[in-house]
Amino acid sequence: MTVRATHALIALSGALDLSAIFVSPALRQRLPSSKMAARNVEARELFGNAVRAVLETWPVLKIAVENGFGGVYSQQKADWMVGAVQQYFFDNVDLQQYEVEDFLAELLNNEFDTVVEDDSLPQVALQICKLFSSCSQGHLIEVQAKIDELIQKKITTKVNVVAAKGLDEEEEESSEEDEVGEAMDCEAACSSTMSSSDRQTSLPPKEDKSDQVPEDDGWTVVRHKKR
Repeated sequence: MTVRATHALIALSGALDLSAIFVSPALRQRLPSSKMAARNVEARELFGNAVRAVLETWPVLKIAVENGFGGVYSQQKADWMVGAVQQYFFDNVDLQQYEVEDFLAELLNNEFDTVVEDDSLPQVALQICKLFSSCSQGHLIEVQAKIDELIQKKITTKVNVVAAKGLDEEEEESSEEDEVGEAMDCEAACSSTMSSSDRQTSLPPKEDKSDQVPEDDGWTVVRHKKR
């Protein structure tokens, strides 16, 4: 584990001087201390919400949680990841995209036994880096707009999945009903065209009962002999 990753995992609830992260030196000189503190708190909360929105719309993490790759506490681990990533940025200065990639990959491997093999890891890392940069520059309205966009994407994806699942179930039920109807029609046609004498002559020759095993429910199961 890298030094930066170790620092991020020490504690998620430590007191930090966020003015050095989210407020530029020039702006610090113009803002009263109370307003600067309020701005820092708002930026920190907003960045945490941004990290959560990005991770919750990441298919890799979503699959890991839904399939329990992290055990019975998979959802709790996913929630913890949000704070871990957020703290990682607060504990380190001038993080590069590849460092964030390595950190996310390490979290997935350690907590979910999951290795990312698609191209989503660099995209997620870059997206979080951009959101952190926007928060640092005070572009909070833009960050909130991006969060809203990600949340809407998550809701739309859920609706599409539920709708598709419902459609598949309806098609499956319809197919089963058609098969039952066809079988009943065939049986009725056969019984109407087949006389009793035809049924008698069409009976197969009697099989050796030594190869048959009677069942309690009236059925006879013919077992295949081993050669």
